[in-house]
Amino acid sequence: MIYPPAPWKLQGYAIATLQLVDVALVRPLVPAELEIISLFPGKTLGGIYISSYGLGSVMEYNELIIVSGIVNYGGKWGAWISHIYVDNPNSVAGGREIWALPKEIAQFSWEGSDSIPASSLGYRITVRQGNCQLCSLSYSQQGWALPLSLSGNVFSANSNNLLFFQGQFQCRTGLIRGELEIPQESPFARLNLGQPLLTVGCEELHLIANAPEVVGNRAVEFSY
Repeated sequence: MIYPPAPWKLQGYAIATLQLVDVALVRPLVPAELEIISLFPGKTLGGIYISSYGLGSVMEYNELIIVSGIVNYGGKWGAWISHIYVDNPNSVAGGREIWALPKEIAQFSWEGSDSIPASSLGYRITVRQGNCQLCSLSYSQQGWALPLSLSGNVFSANSNNLLFFQGQFQCRTGLIRGELEIPQESPFARLNLGQPLLTVGCEELHLIANAPEVVGNRAVEFSY
């Protein structure tokens, strides 16, 4: 596979949701070395991020990210990505080998227009992996939008190390309406994400995914 070195610079648009997730449901998906941060009793913060990166990106592809919680290690806070899907095999290879993210191949279908709505809200993105539907998000057209610039921290892990990296975002963002459907056969249905607390649209998105750094070691497990 051929992929560029980090950092990756990506352009396009995205939709993101925010949900509360039960810590007990997240714990089996997170390395034991990481502390899951409870923002409310028994609840951490999660959500989904669905994007389409196009012209001007180091690589063109669609992406679905499942953030299952906020974690802490050594005083650093960041998101834990338990599931991630793209439709470009080079992105799979780069994501796994550079950032140790568990990327898998999936198929993305963006539907709807101003004249032909795809859902009661107007638009819909459906992500499938073969015959399995991973999720479907219906969303409304973005109206007003404000410029936003922020950075986000992410943890990942390979068999030996804990990794930490930062993403930098610039976009025009605004609140939209969103309705999320996750079938029971979806690999992340166990998180019981439910309907979003809020959904935002991100237009004119510019994202930089920086190279990771090693921040810790995984505990060695022995089997006898």
